[in-house]
Amino acid sequence: MVHDPALDAHEHAEHAEHAAHERDPFISRVAITVAVLAVLAAVAGSLETVEGGKALGASSEAVLRQDEATDRWSEFQADGLKRHMYTIAAAGGGAQADAWRKTAKDESAKQATDRKKATENESDRDRLLAESRTHEGRHHWLTGSATLFEIGIAMSTVAIITRRRWLSFGATAFGVCGILLLGLSYVV
Repeated sequence: MVHDPALDAHEHAEHAEHAAHERDPFISRVAITVAVLAVLAAVAGSLETVEGGKALGASSEAVLRQDEATDRWSEFQADGLKRHMYTIAAAGGGAQADAWRKTAKDESAKQATDRKKATENESDRDRLLAESRTHEGRHHWLTGSATLFEIGIAMSTVAIITRRRWLSFGATAFGVCGILLLGLSYVV
């Protein structure tokens, strides 16, 4: 079953509107609480989805940067082997010794470029992993926030059915806690 926060918010708002027609001030107050909590649950649920997507995207990009770094380090090692072979060939002397020395020097320059690009890729990977962790953390806080709003909605519904004021106060308390988690998700 797919959870659609916007559809849930709409359904809760309709139930709240229907309950408000009874003209009982308690029912009207709790119905408004349900509508507000439903909107907040939809907002938290939508933000939760966005943060989850951003976490996954940053993590995927980090994997690509690690692959690029691995490729660069492989090139670095291969160029090092070639440099050593050309250095050995140049040390052997002969007509080609100067050409081998120049080629060994060129391979050394390629190694410096490979090292630089590999470390840049690793740096990007680390940054993306940190970004992914930040989004994942927000995702968890927003999940908690949406859950508290949903609990508040359920308690409000029971308060309407049983006409228990303490349940409506509890629902409001869960809503306030949900708002705190929603705010903290972008602070922590």
